[in-house]
Amino acid sequence: MIPFSILDLSPVVAGSTPADSFRSTLALAQRAEALGYHRYWLAEHHNMPGVASAATSVVIGYVAAGTKTIRVGSGGIMLPNHAPLVIAEQFGTLESLYPGRIDLGLGRAPGSDGYTAQALRRSNTQADSFPQDVLELQRYFGEAEDGQRVRAVPGEGLNVPIWILGSSLFGAQLAAYLGLPYAFASHFAPTHLLQAIQTYRSQFRPSATLSEPYMMVALNAVVADTDAEARRLFTSVQQQFLNIRRGKASQMAPPVDDINRLASPDELVGMEQMLRYSVVGSSDTVRQGLSRIIDQTGADELIMTAPVFDQSARLRSIELVAQVREELAMAAV
Repeated sequence: MIPFSILDLSPVVAGSTPADSFRSTLALAQRAEALGYHRYWLAEHHNMPGVASAATSVVIGYVAAGTKTIRVGSGGIMLPNHAPLVIAEQFGTLESLYPGRIDLGLGRAPGSDGYTAQALRRSNTQADSFPQDVLELQRYFGEAEDGQRVRAVPGEGLNVPIWILGSSLFGAQLAAYLGLPYAFASHFAPTHLLQAIQTYRSQFRPSATLSEPYMMVALNAVVADTDAEARRLFTSVQQQFLNIRRGKASQMAPPVDDINRLASPDELVGMEQMLRYSVVGSSDTVRQGLSRIIDQTGADELIMTAPVFDQSARLRSIELVAQVREELAMAAV
């Protein structure tokens, strides 16, 4: 059975603070580790009231310090927001502190709106240099060459695993060309998923890092004891997407009984399209959904968000997903 992993944005729920979010993130990571999840990734976003993981490498260090075996990393660092040397030093530090447990997933989007991108001192041309920035970062993690003027200390010689993240064919082509593992953001941008998978696998070139393509697919997973309760819990993330589309990003709202009362028919259609790679329901419903996604994509790994307002229900959701994985593994024997 393929590995299951967790993608977390450290959601700030209504009435709470980022400090509360970080404590909830660590508790979720510790439970995920105990349940056998493979990785715990955090994502870089800026100027979003409902997301606390803006200083992603700092939160990664916090989670890694509070866990023992689970891999911890970025899903991802938006590299055009940063100098490659700075990221090499940050993740070299993390790898030095928590050896063999750190992943570096890289994206080229700003993780923010246009005004915030300017505040990050990001120009429109920086995304164009993304492939060169990835290569520069790889060099910092390799062994120093004779005459090398700039070195990452810490970072040099550590070969921190680099992933390419994306939601289009560009990332698939780059990951294939560089021979790197690839993760697709189908949990919110699913349109090109299947085409990206085909592109990545057909164009993959073996590298010193990876001999065969390795594809990870992201999805939303909300599981409860009944389908009705899971659908109700899922309305929190639906409200988040609705507010973002309206230009009114906010803290994560509590669930509602009927999302149809909050959105127009057009908004509901758009939300359904964006969130169609979501498994929501009881264990039986989610088992069928996960099997279908695995069969459809041939994914080597699934990484799942757990976008639930209540922390106890969030913990329960990842526990039920872990049980479903065990049932799928038994069925595959």
